[in-house]
Amino acid sequence: MAQLPPLSVYVHFPWCVSKCPYCDFNSHALREVLPEDRYVAALIEDLQVQASRATPHAMSREVVSVFMGGGTPSLFSPDAIARVIGALRTTLAMAPHVEITLEANPATVERGRFAEYRDAGINRVSLGAQSFDPQALKALGRIHKVEDVHRAAEELHGCGLTNFNIDLMYALPTQGIGGALSDLTCALALQPAHLSHYQLTLEPGTVFAHNPPPLPDDDLAFSMQTQCHALLARHGFVQYETSAFSRVGRQCAHNLNYWNFGDYLGLGAGAHGKLTHLDTLIERSTHLREPRRYLASAANGPEWRVVPQVDLPFEFMMNALRLSAGFTQDQFVSRTDLPIETILPQLADLTGEGLLEVTDDGWRPSPFGQLFLNDVIARFLPRQNSQAGTGS
Repeated sequence: MAQLPPLSVYVHFPWCVSKCPYCDFNSHALREVLPEDRYVAALIEDLQVQASRATPHAMSREVVSVFMGGGTPSLFSPDAIARVIGALRTTLAMAPHVEITLEANPATVERGRFAEYRDAGINRVSLGAQSFDPQALKALGRIHKVEDVHRAAEELHGCGLTNFNIDLMYALPTQGIGGALSDLTCALALQPAHLSHYQLTLEPGTVFAHNPPPLPDDDLAFSMQTQCHALLARHGFVQYETSAFSRVGRQCAHNLNYWNFGDYLGLGAGAHGKLTHLDTLIERSTHLREPRRYLASAANGPEWRVVPQVDLPFEFMMNALRLSAGFTQDQFVSRTDLPIETILPQLADLTGEGLLEVTDDGWRPSPFGQLFLNDVIARFLPRQNSQAGTGS
């Protein structure tokens, strides 16, 4: 592997004011005073432990993006966020135009604080709106009000943070097509640069999975999706990933690095990471999920495991096939250090079935394949690989 892939950093902030019933992320309802100083100190220790692993032998390797997710990172003060960014800048080489995103719950950002987050180093924000229907927000367990999102967007424009995303769900409890289109129209009126538009699903272990609300059926949800996608296209938003839409030049650099099988350090409780080494070894890291246990162990760093070579085609496709543009042959070879012949049987079968399309230099999901993307990706599981190799 002659060249390492781009490097990003993900920083996880695990606390929320309350846990939403649909959420399966590593988030914990805050039941005591936020341990801001202790957690920031733990993140910095964590970073220092992992930095040498990401840049061995004083190798020059720039960080192309930082994403602060959660949980609710906006529970932390601008000063705390500034300390984390400052530690990143002194510990790792940052690209000149590094993208630094902060996820924000509109209800947790005090008036005027977006300008302070900008001064701390944030240059991109992701607003968790989810819906503009007060009844839907209540059903989803959201703590913010519709007017909080409007105020947040106004402040973002006012302080120059125009590169912001709005998270929006569809197929909500009792929602119809009119409601889904109304939500999207409200979001577009706020002039975001990026929009994440995804279907509410019942994830195992969540309150909604245990006690499901009345959701639209599959046909109605698909109609919502197609009509909303058409509305986004009419407003100049390009779909570049399964659930991500942006104006020209405003794709999320951090998520693009994930989907292109790039590298990233994972800092914080429950954070995951991935690193590629010059000897072609690829490792993944995992941190303890429970915040108190993380605070007690951050100085030890995460646990690392080597990704078996036989798993690499599936791991690569699990990311790359989310992209509308798909992947190139050179990308697969350079990111996995495997010959393209490793996956040619699956590619030929999927292309013949109309699930993939051949591009000038690679493959991408067809419109038909995008409807069955999980099934397409599953064809690259090791078991399928061995069957394809034996012809059984």
